[in-house]
This record gives sequence, structure tokens and C-alpha cells, in this order.
Amino acid sequence: MRSGEVAAAAGVNLQTLRYYERRGLLDEPVRSLGGHRVYPETAVTTLRVIKAAQRLGFTLTEVSELLDTARHRHALGEGAGLQARAREKLTDVEAKIADLTVIAETLRAGIAAGCDDLQTCAGDPNCPLPFTELGQ
Repeated sequence: MRSGEVAAAAGVNLQTLRYYERRGLLDEPVRSLGGHRVYPETAVTTLRVIKAAQRLGFTLTEVSELLDTARHRHALGEGAGLQARAREKLTDVEAKIADLTVIAETLRAGIAAGCDDLQTCAGDPNCPLPFTELGQ
């Protein structure tokens, strides 16, 4: 498959395709006699896996490590596989959800209290927004 076909099939643009190659996430393709990149059909699957992993919150570095682990299954070590990484990511996501829940509750309280001006609210001891002492 040529670059444009792979990119279209995977739902990415050509710049993304090339970037993933440079990052080592995608194997460098063979070249046709005319110099065009020719990818195996598995490249589409790899690109879809990369995008799905990103949507789940994995960084490209983490995706690279997961792909490398999958390529070298014989080198699996403690914490190297998807199960361990998914557990770590889930812990991170749950912590972010907890933080965002606190932020949302605080914003709701600020709205309910009628906080219209940060300076005024900062000086109001009844303001629910988490201001620290001014001047520190």
C-alpha cells in the first residue's frame, strides 16, 4: 500500500504517518523502483493501535514501549506488558477524575455563591473558592 492509502485507511494524515516512522512506532517501509514508500497492510492496524492507545491516554513513548514489547514477546519482563501498563494508566485516570471532581464541585459552589469577581471573592471569608492568603 502507498502512503496515501495507508493514511486514509487508518484515518491519519501523511505528516502523522511520517512522524510515527521517525519516532520508530511504524517500521520504515520498503521503496518501490520509483522511490515510493510501500507499506504492508499491517501498517494500517499498527496505526489504528497507536491512535486507540493515544485515546486511552498513553503517550507516544508509552505506545512505543508497548509496541516494542509486542514485537519482542520473548523479552517480556515484570511490568512490561499491556496489563501492567493499563493498570498504571487506570490509576492515573482515576486520580485525574478525582481531581476534576473536586474542581467541578468547587466551581459549582463558586457559581452558587455568586462569585463574580476574583478580587472581591478572594477577600470574602465565605467564598468557597480555594484562595490562599494574598501577598505570599
